[in-house]
Amino acid sequence: MQNEIGVKIKKIHPDAKIPKYNLDGDAGMDLTAISRKEKFLHKEDQGDYIEYGTGLAMEIPKGYVGLLFPRSSISKMALTLANSVGVVDSNYRGEVKLRFKDTFRGRNYNVGDRVGQLLIIPYPKVYLYEVSELGLTNRAGGGFGSTGN
Repeated sequence: MQNEIGVKIKKIHPDAKIPKYNLDGDAGMDLTAISRKEKFLHKEDQGDYIEYGTGLAMEIPKGYVGLLFPRSSISKMALTLANSVGVVDSNYRGEVKLRFKDTFRGRNYNVGDRVGQLLIIPYPKVYLYEVSELGLTNRAGGGFGSTGN
């Protein structure tokens, strides 16, 4: 049995496409670009950005979050999602956009292409409390690479 939730979505541009699952079992719904805006930083060490608008706004229920991921086709592009994973909070009502870093000024998406994936998932309300000691584990403070290659 699969959990289901309704999410209100609004087209804020007439060309916007409502995201959908393409195959049974897909976790993410594809997002389609309806606009493309390039931002050139003119700094060789920082690269340029390309921002794709979806023409969509949504009302994610409280207790849920929208996560924006690149599609697997990103591996064929000269792009990386600038913030690794985008977060759409339940109180955000603006246009859903994806911003990519174009480091090589190479192949990238066009308007009309599917540019990302949206997952809407529940999250717990986490309460942090300060303590003077933490429980012991085998790993302890071992960091990067401490559990093997």
